[in-house]
Amino acid sequence: MKPLRIVVVGCGHMGTSHAIAYKKNPGFEIVGIVSRGGAGRNALAAKLGGCPKFSDAESAISACRPDAVCIATYPETHAALSLLALGHGCHVFVEKPLATNMEDAEMVVAEATARGLAVVVGYILQHHPTWDLFVDRARQLGKPLVMRMNLNQQSSGPEWKTHENILSSLSPIADCGVHYVDVMCRMTGSRPVSVHAIGARLAGSLPAGRMNYGHLHVVFEDGSVGWYEAGWGPMMSETAGFVKDVIGPLGSASIEARRDAGSSDIDSHARTDAIRVHFSDLDAGGRLARKDEILDTASAPDHQGLCDLEQEYFLRAIRKSADTRQHIEAALSSLRIVLACEKSIREGRSVDLT
Repeated sequence: MKPLRIVVVGCGHMGTSHAIAYKKNPGFEIVGIVSRGGAGRNALAAKLGGCPKFSDAESAISACRPDAVCIATYPETHAALSLLALGHGCHVFVEKPLATNMEDAEMVVAEATARGLAVVVGYILQHHPTWDLFVDRARQLGKPLVMRMNLNQQSSGPEWKTHENILSSLSPIADCGVHYVDVMCRMTGSRPVSVHAIGARLAGSLPAGRMNYGHLHVVFEDGSVGWYEAGWGPMMSETAGFVKDVIGPLGSASIEARRDAGSSDIDSHARTDAIRVHFSDLDAGGRLARKDEILDTASAPDHQGLCDLEQEYFLRAIRKSADTRQHIEAALSSLRIVLACEKSIREGRSVDLT
């Protein structure tokens, strides 16, 4: 089959990773890259061995007439750029979250459905074999589950500038939290019924009302509970930046990973070395009867490998060999949950999801 012509909008870390994935995949042909900043465009074009460059998406789509568009820009632009691409008859891959409010997210999905076009959201953990195994082991721990996760990032320099830009429209628990509440929903297979969240503004450079630290709690219909914590900025501690843990009546499972780089290093965020599975069985003397099981996951794909898998899924979605209905439902559900958490912070109360 002819390769699908694609334009990549956004030349930062994620845009670069996705562009490299398209370059490696014979199912795609990159026909243009877009960035407001010339340095980003030039750097990515050089990595790709040359590519038409544009400063705005409208011009790139009109000139290149692509089959698909990859959107890897700041969250507040995701919905508008997705609707622009869909309006030109293009399939869309868009980084998470799909939008910064539910109305825009649902509008994008409705437009894609009406036009018969594919939309795939960048939920990288849905393509991670270690996280699939983690979810499977969680489901073997009985009910209710207690799920504990965080991803704190001590960021400075360019990383903090990127975080400041994201924080102008979303909190950390909304931007990255969609990944982890999606995992919680997969683990429980149960309906979330309420949320509560707290937040703090630790950086004086942020606009009033914007927070760079948050902690959310989700209660599920089956009695399971989960929390996710995320903080960004130069003040954050490196001591407890990575917790991925689930506990049930029958034991627990935890992802273990070496931290060779700082917590703001994106390539390290999806790294896993092992899953430690603990069993609650007791012997006749009341002591633990089984040793922990260590599942070696060091051979799992790295960050670029996972981006490659995401784009393979996007290709299958376009060619109708992958059904994306469950994927889109999960993207909408997880976004609804984290936006309810932001509402909880603003209003200082629990929010009912039923």
